[in-house]
Amino acid sequence: MTGDEKRQLHGQLWKVADELRGRMDADDFRDYILGFVFLKYLSGKVEACARELLETEEGAEYADLVPGSEKAGIIRKECIDRLGYFIAPDRLFGVLVQRGKDGAFILDDIKETLTGIENSATGQDSEKEFIHLFEDMDLDNSRLGRTPGERNRLIARVIAHLDGIDFHMGEGRGDVLGDAYEYLIGQFASGAGKKAGEFYTPARVSTLLAKLVGHGRGKIRAAYDPACGSGSLLLRIGQEVEVGSFHGQELNRTTYNLARMNMLLHNIHYSRFDIRQGDTLEEPAHRGQSFDAIVANPPFSAKWKGDRNPLNANDERFARYGRIAPASKADYAFVQHCVHHLADNGTAAVILPHGVLFRGAAEAAIREHIVREMNVLDAVIGLPHNLFYGTSITACVLVLKTCRERDGDILFIDASREFEKDGNKNTLTAAHVDRILATWAARQEVERYAHAAPMVEIEENGFNLNIPRYVDGFEEEEPVDLAAVASDLLALDREAADIDREIAGFCAELGIAPPFKTGGAAKNGPGRRRS
Repeated sequence: MTGDEKRQLHGQLWKVADELRGRMDADDFRDYILGFVFLKYLSGKVEACARELLETEEGAEYADLVPGSEKAGIIRKECIDRLGYFIAPDRLFGVLVQRGKDGAFILDDIKETLTGIENSATGQDSEKEFIHLFEDMDLDNSRLGRTPGERNRLIARVIAHLDGIDFHMGEGRGDVLGDAYEYLIGQFASGAGKKAGEFYTPARVSTLLAKLVGHGRGKIRAAYDPACGSGSLLLRIGQEVEVGSFHGQELNRTTYNLARMNMLLHNIHYSRFDIRQGDTLEEPAHRGQSFDAIVANPPFSAKWKGDRNPLNANDERFARYGRIAPASKADYAFVQHCVHHLADNGTAAVILPHGVLFRGAAEAAIREHIVREMNVLDAVIGLPHNLFYGTSITACVLVLKTCRERDGDILFIDASREFEKDGNKNTLTAAHVDRILATWAARQEVERYAHAAPMVEIEENGFNLNIPRYVDGFEEEEPVDLAAVASDLLALDREAADIDREIAGFCAELGIAPPFKTGGAAKNGPGRRRS
């Protein structure tokens, strides 16, 4: 799409959200808007599949077929084989929209449609990708309306708005809808604060991580995100390099559903992704698997069981370090988890709070082991503050490699001043991302920006990785001309004295006392005492 087409599409989608905005928080109406966007997409895929099978019959339309008929049965089998699910002809999105416009009560039909999609995948290879996919769309929620009739009219308007948006699904541009979906997620995250920020990483930051792990590769066998949120980081890798399969785990149930929807919306076949729900640190779902590329933006300094869970001391992910990440800060537990799952010649890029670079106690011991014993830390990249939704905290990116080309040093990049203002947030530009990547790839020494620190230097610093120890970002201020400043102050004093005399003259004409004391302060004008 062109820039104008994107802006037009985004504007249309935002108008759809107006129907629900004000009734509930963005975190809540997000579930309905994105759910209906997804339903429209799934319906369009079924219609496209049916159209192929009916193309020899001029004028034949899938929506006109009798549900349960022989032809509908053939199409059902083909859709499940190809797509992993099925929608009956009388439950297509366009059919539901028209019935709503005609004033029919369609809430029950929509509920049956959503349940039918999930049920059609039961017992199929696609079952785990579709089970409970729509559980967050509560159409009986009183905030949609006090009565079933009010809720029905509202939902009918919402889906009618969506039906009027052309997502170009029949023009080989299937990613248009996925891009629109990401746009809405981003908008809701920016308006919903911390809760929404937990499942969305700003696009430029996602691009940076994707380019870091995809650099120099023609294809990635398997990509993984242990805290995948809505899946945007994983999908961004797919935009940079060919990816065989996508894997992820997400604790939040609602966000886990969003991630699965997001994969399908970006034309990732159900056989090519494996998104699991659960606690990655306590209940890892991908044990025994390794990945060529790992990206992660785990929740900053999250609480976990740490050494209060005796099993963690013997867990193969943590045991070799001799210390367990503190229960109050799980940051290094996620790093250890990522390192454990890296394949030979694999690369990981993990976003973490800046404190991981210098905090002491158990974290210092883990940090030293990663640098000295494992030698997998390739680079430390300092990001600007206030990049992420819900927090203004300064973050960094740790780049970890199992097979480093330059294993005698660690590259430090201070990109903390590389940003533009975007409303109340800071943002990276494409040029900022390109500069970081070019510097990292060439391991350039750039004054006040980048330094490749040899291991002896890092050891001298006690394995403290705080970026200012390695990159001097201090910019000397222009020298102050004290004589010129003194001259300016005298000029201002004379100007103030003239104004005081003028005010005193006006007051004398009016027969009133001036608004300041006079006499005995000639240096400060006609008697005004300045503090």
